[in-house]
Amino acid sequence: MISSLSELGMALRSRELSPTEHVTDVLHRLAADTHNAVITLDAERALEQAAVLDAELARGEWRGPLHGVAVGVKDLFDVAGLPTRAGSDVLADAPPATADGPVVARLREAGAVVVAKLHTHEFAYGPTGDVAATGPALNPHDPTRITGGSSSGSAAAVAAGHLPLALGTDTGASVRTPAALCGVVGLKPTFGRLSTDRVFPLSESLDHVGLLTADVHSASVAWDVLSRPDGTGGGIQLPGVKGVRVGVLVDDYWRAADPVIDAGVGAAVARLRDQGASVVEVRTPMIDGLADVYGTIVGAEAFATHADWITTRPQDYQPATRERITPNAGMAARTYVDALRTRRRLVAELRAAADVDVLVLGTTRLRATPIGADTVEVDGKEVPVRASLLALTLPFNLTGWPAVSVPGAVSDGGLPVGVQVVGVGMEERGVLRVAGALTRS
Repeated sequence: MISSLSELGMALRSRELSPTEHVTDVLHRLAADTHNAVITLDAERALEQAAVLDAELARGEWRGPLHGVAVGVKDLFDVAGLPTRAGSDVLADAPPATADGPVVARLREAGAVVVAKLHTHEFAYGPTGDVAATGPALNPHDPTRITGGSSSGSAAAVAAGHLPLALGTDTGASVRTPAALCGVVGLKPTFGRLSTDRVFPLSESLDHVGLLTADVHSASVAWDVLSRPDGTGGGIQLPGVKGVRVGVLVDDYWRAADPVIDAGVGAAVARLRDQGASVVEVRTPMIDGLADVYGTIVGAEAFATHADWITTRPQDYQPATRERITPNAGMAARTYVDALRTRRRLVAELRAAADVDVLVLGTTRLRATPIGADTVEVDGKEVPVRASLLALTLPFNLTGWPAVSVPGAVSDGGLPVGVQVVGVGMEERGVLRVAGALTRS
């Protein structure tokens, strides 16, 4: 299995490997998956599409670097002919979708072959990936531990080497946290850059469509294809970070509970400095107030989506999801509106404080924790799992800035560490350029 999109694309274009051979191999891998990453295989249609793409290559027709590449899709996206169940028994009888969501359609147009729907934390309402009607997803690095969520199956399938590319969503953590815990790359673009149409919502003012790959160059190729109508993978910037202004966040809020994560961030910053970036400290006195509004906004918007079902079919929700949705039933409109106003004010303050090109920080405060654990002990202190997997990522859903999680240095040789690069003065291509400087050998 070739995990790099560039290498795979070259093998397919040169006909060293055919789309049918590649898709068949991926389908076999997914059918034998042991990480509970797969919800539905679309084998028959995938092989039919691969045969069409084979014939195009034989005629000298090439759609670009995703031509013939197998991809997986989080089970929040509509895929024509397949149900969207969102990890929940509430949608156990959902009919097949009548059309692809726009991002799925763009992948097909670019020659990608959709092979599977992948595991999601129920209705995307959680950062752990261990709450779903089909049971927990399992981390390929240690199956007793969580993948992170909510794009749990997407991260696990890429980390296990089954797929070179998978779609996910990110409302507060849901692409970047599973990427960090599974040791892969997860890109959350700028808010609104990729369409959320025909994607089951969690919080429409915070939901982002993102992607997961094995390496930064693959993410850059996929981003170029998805972000431009004529994207061909050729819009990738040359490497180099000389003169890039890198912000390091120094407030207590941004510290990890696991010291190995902070060490990984330190190593990343040092590497950028060695390559010519300038490093400055950034203070964010508004961050606690900004982070506090996240739960109110998500809670209000999620309850609006689920109000009828949670009232008439509460038993069909997983208990943890039900317990997160129901308390929002009595939220006053003023509480929600006040949270939106506070968000606008404090995002402006954060942007003014972060006068840099990118911020570099940890993706999570913890590495992958045991499945089902609500807290873990670190240095004699009980640390809450869910909050620790959200805290460092959610501010950048509130700002809408692009962010990518990449594997960082692991000083103890243990589970993966995620380092996050957030664009303040840079858009996605620039963020990926900085991320590439961290991961090139």
